[in-house]
Amino acid sequence: MSASNLRTTLGLPRADREVLLFIAATALLLVGAAFAIAHNEVFAGGLWIAATALGLVYSTVTIAVALRHRRPSVDVIAWLALVGALLVGEPLAGAIIAVMLFTGGVLEARASARAERELGALAARAPRIARREDRDGVHEIPVAAVAVGDRLLVGAGEIVPVDGRLLESASFDESALSGEAMPVERPAGDDVRSGVVNAARPVRMVATETAERSAYAGVVRLVEQAQASTAPFVRLADRFALAFVPLTLAVSGLAWALSGDPVRAVAVLVVATPCPLLLAAPIAIMSGLSRASRYGVIIKGGAALEQLAAGRVLLFDKTGTLTRGRPSISEIITADDIDSDELLRLSASLDQTSAHVLAGAVVTAARDRDLVLSPASGVEEQSGYGLRGTVDGREVRLGKAAWIIEGAPPSWARRARRRAAIDGSLTVFAAVDGRAAGVLLLTDPLRADAPRMMRALKNAGIRRSVLITGDRADIAESVGRIVGTDAVYADRDPAEKLAIVQAEQAAAPTIMVGDGINDAPALAAAGVGVALAARGATASAEAADVVLTSDRVDGLADAILIAHRSRRIARRAAGTGMALSAVAMVLAAVGLLSPTIGAILQEGIDVAAIAMALTVLLPGRTHTVVLSDADVAAARRLYEQHTALSPLIEQVRAVADDLSGSRPDLARLRELLDRLEHDLLPHERAEEEQLLPIITRALGPDPTGALSRTHAEIEHQVRRLRRGVDGIGDEPEPDELTDLRAGLYGLHAIMRLHNAQEEENAFSLL
Repeated sequence: MSASNLRTTLGLPRADREVLLFIAATALLLVGAAFAIAHNEVFAGGLWIAATALGLVYSTVTIAVALRHRRPSVDVIAWLALVGALLVGEPLAGAIIAVMLFTGGVLEARASARAERELGALAARAPRIARREDRDGVHEIPVAAVAVGDRLLVGAGEIVPVDGRLLESASFDESALSGEAMPVERPAGDDVRSGVVNAARPVRMVATETAERSAYAGVVRLVEQAQASTAPFVRLADRFALAFVPLTLAVSGLAWALSGDPVRAVAVLVVATPCPLLLAAPIAIMSGLSRASRYGVIIKGGAALEQLAAGRVLLFDKTGTLTRGRPSISEIITADDIDSDELLRLSASLDQTSAHVLAGAVVTAARDRDLVLSPASGVEEQSGYGLRGTVDGREVRLGKAAWIIEGAPPSWARRARRRAAIDGSLTVFAAVDGRAAGVLLLTDPLRADAPRMMRALKNAGIRRSVLITGDRADIAESVGRIVGTDAVYADRDPAEKLAIVQAEQAAAPTIMVGDGINDAPALAAAGVGVALAARGATASAEAADVVLTSDRVDGLADAILIAHRSRRIARRAAGTGMALSAVAMVLAAVGLLSPTIGAILQEGIDVAAIAMALTVLLPGRTHTVVLSDADVAAARRLYEQHTALSPLIEQVRAVADDLSGSRPDLARLRELLDRLEHDLLPHERAEEEQLLPIITRALGPDPTGALSRTHAEIEHQVRRLRRGVDGIGDEPEPDELTDLRAGLYGLHAIMRLHNAQEEENAFSLL
């Protein structure tokens, strides 16, 4: 909400204005009561009349605003009650009604200001300057002047000005975007988003986006949209005004007609003032918006929150939502005369200053393996082919196969292409000193938290889940099966995605999740559009009703649970308050409540309804699991080991691939078994002793049974392979080689499945 919308003609913010009016009306009421106790009825009545008149002016203005916006308003009931109190000589009742109105105004303004403050805090700390590093030193420049590829220096405690890639490891406070309270360690080569705070020493980075397209600028725009959509706030009571106002007038008129006493009519109007609807429901909804923002979810208004709670069909795009949306190295296949780690080190050394998205994946993989990178010189990009440069005196080229391999491709290159075709991988071929040396296979991995999030969404009320993607059918079906979707639509263009969303929306309320420009039409057509904006603002974020500012899809499950709870409490508070008001109306109509007693009773009903609405701010059921600091530290340490051992898993398959022919390399197999026994098995035992108790404390004992069983199975298979290789001579029989290959391929499959289970059930909690 802009500042101009929050100010009155007096130049005061809305919250301050409401407080002043409340203080004035309360003072008039209390001072009048003091005069009444002193038996000075004239002064008491005059002060109460002044308070009533103040409330009358206030309600007249609110009704005029409602008429100007062409929407009905139940404030007319309060206006009639105030007028009636004056006409029947009940100024005390009028003063109490006025205080009641101003109390509601204060509470509504405070709730609105709180939601605005928690959202607006993001925009208030947007970076303004950056420090660019060049041959002449470091210079401060406006953040808008940063260009892609610029080398930037971010000092300790400074905000990262634009999205970029780290040139050295660092620690960041990412709480402003993700809600994560603990500093996050980022290795060199990792992507870092604008808006996070450097929590350690100065760090250098390469800009990968301009300021306008960076994550934080997108968040600021999204916050402005969310604030604009909640102001002015359309109160829930207005939906019922057309029915409620005539009903109240009818009861009031009937009470007057049957009794002949106008005081009864005024008493009915007094207790019918619908503050539970005017305030309780909006406060609950706005409190839900505030609470969702703590989980990295921006919901653009109360209507979007209610639609989110009503959603029953969930539709997903694949790339960037169910998958990470950025590639990572899945395998390295090399020629016979070069080691895979050395090839990766040379490739990452060349790529570390490149802003290309694939370069970040290569550098990250090298850092995960603790490889020491060297500076590259003479780096130049061959347009349409790749990158070349010199590393440690060796010429390195990275790019397309046609630029790297001359003549017929060798067997390792054919094997790499075959696996890339099967898995849908990207390939980056590498040459060292003019000779083809190997190929890096890159895939877009499934988000570790996606399957667990899908289960949580179904527990939150989602009845049907649908995957819609433009990717190949076989890959889409595989992803859909893993995460547990009910239907999969593959090979779909944006127009076809839109048609599917419209068809699903016709059957049940839908929620569409996307992360790309081509998702924008589908997001706009769905009942609720949800976009991931963790890596910058896109058309999808602009079209969406809900935006996840952190790079965690499971925030959606939290948002739905919060929406359900907020709507449930809003209805309960409003329903309870209105039911009590209805009982009070009946009592007033039969003459059991005077206007003054009715006003006091209605004030108590309002306080009870509002207190019930404010329970939204109390902790409730969420999908997010909060770990203790000790558990987080232990899990992070195990995850680092887990990541470092990933290349060893792929080496199992590589050794199996080479275990054929007339002269198999058993020495390489024995070396592999040594590493498995000395590195892998101790890690598996440490996970059994330390990680599984953490999962049990967080999720309960159910997920740990399968993990414990695979720990034992991995150890069994390694021991079995050791016995097999120790039992053969230097000239193994063909059937012995077949058994060893089968054991290696089986171990490889078990280890990959086990790692996927751990990442889903344990490491995704981080």
